Amino acid sequence: MLRSFVAGLPKAELHLHIEGTLEPELAFELATRNGVRLPFADVTELRRAQDFGDLQSFLDLYYACMAVLRTAEDFHDLAAAYLDRAQADGVVRAEMFFDPQEHTTRGVPLSEVVSGLSSAAIESAAAGGPEVALIACVVRHRGPDAALETVQSLEPHRGTIVGVGLDSTELGHPPRLFAPAFAAAAELGFRRVAHAGEEGPPAYVWEAIDVLGVERVDHGIRCIEDAALVRRLAADGTPLTVCPLSNVRLRAVPDLAGHPLPRLLDAGVTVTINSDDPAYFGGYVADNYVAVAEAFGLSEADLAALARASLEASFAD
Repeated sequence: MLRSFVAGLPKAELHLHIEGTLEPELAFELATRNGVRLPFADVTELRRAQDFGDLQSFLDLYYACMAVLRTAEDFHDLAAAYLDRAQADGVVRAEMFFDPQEHTTRGVPLSEVVSGLSSAAIESAAAGGPEVALIACVVRHRGPDAALETVQSLEPHRGTIVGVGLDSTELGHPPRLFAPAFAAAAELGFRRVAHAGEEGPPAYVWEAIDVLGVERVDHGIRCIEDAALVRRLAADGTPLTVCPLSNVRLRAVPDLAGHPLPRLLDAGVTVTINSDDPAYFGGYVADNYVAVAEAFGLSEADLAALARASLEASFAD
């Protein structure tokens, strides 16, 4: 009954790395298609490797599996598989992250990536599935100069790509380092979001909103450690794109019962529920809604309010 209710709620998914929807079965299918050898014997061994100790241990596996993505067809198939599943979860708007640098540095042209993802998006909308917006994320570990170059390379794709984000290894890479890239993104008319306050301290959230000028904070859960920051987020209506099951799997919180979600809602912070990298964290967006409903005794009205918040926090017209 609960899952059926959740799936029936029209919702937006605002924190979703499309590369993080690469299920092991599809990874091996694409590996065969492209003659790529994965460092795992089979699907079972790959799933067994998904026991992460922290964000970095996840990222190591995440980037290794990206090697199977080579052509526009691969990116199309990846996105199409996610969008079919998202539609079943009640998603009507998906604002999908992708990491251009992790593909172009492997010799995959940006045009191949964008063409494949956008073709799946067009097909989805035409078939009554989720409407899609693409957000190109610059990755912290490649540094600020590479981030600026990447943002500048997105100019020919304005319209197809609507936003710029910041992701990857958070600790040791404060948002302020990426101010030039985000200034360029603003000048080009891109919407702006950034990962901050997942592993990084509340100071990273302050920098994301005050230095980078982001319109949403991805994760942001460590804001709960700074009462002034919580008040600021609530007063400004800055949405957090929270990913509860991801937070548990990457040990950002000890367990779901210890998640700050209820305290954030009580403080008036705009919170949305998302899946992050569902192929790796064992839960798509409806799974996350069900998990928080069961953990915190949320009512149908509470769940509807979360779904409504996701639509209002989206970049849709």
